[in-house]
Amino acid sequence: MPIRLLPALGRVPDDGPGLTRRELLSFLAKGALLSPLLGSSLFAVARKDQSEDTFSALSNWQLSDAALLEEIVSRGFLYFWNEASPRTGLVRDRALADGGLDTRHASSIAATGFGLTALSIGHQHRYVPSRDIHARVVETLNFLLNHTEQVNGFYYHFVDLETGRRYRRSEVSPIDTAILLCGVLTARQYFQHPEIERLANAIYRRVNWRWMLNGARTFAMCWTPERQFSSYRWDSYSELMMMYLLAVGAPLYNVDPDSWDAFARPTKDFAGCSYISGDDPLFVHQYSHAWFDFRGRRDSHADYFANSTTATRAHKLFCVSLSQRFPGYDDHAWGITASDSAVGYKVWGGPPELDQLDGTIVPCAAAGSIPFLPNDTMNCLRNLYLRYGVQTWKRYGFVNAFNPMTRWIDPDVIGISTGISMVMAENYRSRLVWQTFMKNPEAQRAMELVGFQPSAASTLTA
Repeated sequence: MPIRLLPALGRVPDDGPGLTRRELLSFLAKGALLSPLLGSSLFAVARKDQSEDTFSALSNWQLSDAALLEEIVSRGFLYFWNEASPRTGLVRDRALADGGLDTRHASSIAATGFGLTALSIGHQHRYVPSRDIHARVVETLNFLLNHTEQVNGFYYHFVDLETGRRYRRSEVSPIDTAILLCGVLTARQYFQHPEIERLANAIYRRVNWRWMLNGARTFAMCWTPERQFSSYRWDSYSELMMMYLLAVGAPLYNVDPDSWDAFARPTKDFAGCSYISGDDPLFVHQYSHAWFDFRGRRDSHADYFANSTTATRAHKLFCVSLSQRFPGYDDHAWGITASDSAVGYKVWGGPPELDQLDGTIVPCAAAGSIPFLPNDTMNCLRNLYLRYGVQTWKRYGFVNAFNPMTRWIDPDVIGISTGISMVMAENYRSRLVWQTFMKNPEAQRAMELVGFQPSAASTLTA
């Protein structure tokens, strides 16, 4: 029987009031609530020798780590090349996994940050002509600086793909702006071109970090014209590390390094693993590490690379512990994080169980943690690739999510999920993004100001 592709509900906010994505996450955590790349075999159509109507293993086909990493990186780049507007450079928030014509107009500012990083990766590997990539970088930065709607240098989480105007009632988001800035600074450092440097400097310089503090030591979760500053704050460990470091190291409107010590670092224990974490999805342990290289360093609180390694290990053990309830989970198939589901976007996490799990597997959970736990994550991803094949592996790589029990498969990929998979795979195999981004003097200065020192305990796995 063919697997029905159920349409997933969009992640972008609707026109009505309600909590933003990060407000919802905070609420739950507190216990409440198209141009193809020519001439390259990397972009061949996914394997067709697997039955279209069954989940079955390709047991007679081998896949090396190097080949799988190249597939993840190159197909991720293809997403950011094809799903960016050629005119604005803004990247679509989500797209059809098979690369089909998509008329949705919501662009994600965070996905655009991953997109600028992807352009650096694509240039390094010569996926498309360098002049085309260079032109795309300039067009993107120019549109961000001069035409995309922003408030005090901060961008709306979602903007229209072609106009750059606020999309529906999206919020001004400091965390999504931070992800964008990481991409902007990666491109600035990688391309070393006067026009790119001028545009990138202007974008970073105008961000008024002090305004987003709104009179406190920690950043407001977001701001909207209708509700002004959110009552929630970025005040507990999560993907926020890159945001605070960018603010401390900023060339203008920077914040006091003491802000780094102002957010809480709660700890949890699971199956012998003790680490800093709230009750959050796994992605909170990944995003800052996509650009900032925390390997071999620690501050007065923690070795954050080692911490994310422990968090990933605990997450795998948590998933495996659910195997009787969800037979699709085992030592070779695991990983849940915020993603689509058959009933809409879910902020899944664990341990402990965050939101009501249903057996869905989210490939970017393992892919975003490749540098932390390479053997386990690569084993998982290879198994998912071979076991489910063409069902879940499309033109842009893995679909965002799928459920082996119900045979639901997401028809979409989401930019930030594809992005974290691509960047962490590239960091693991070449360290390219880490090495490029960490040459930025602002990043170096910020880590020094907040007290990072060499850490002999950290394991350099890449």
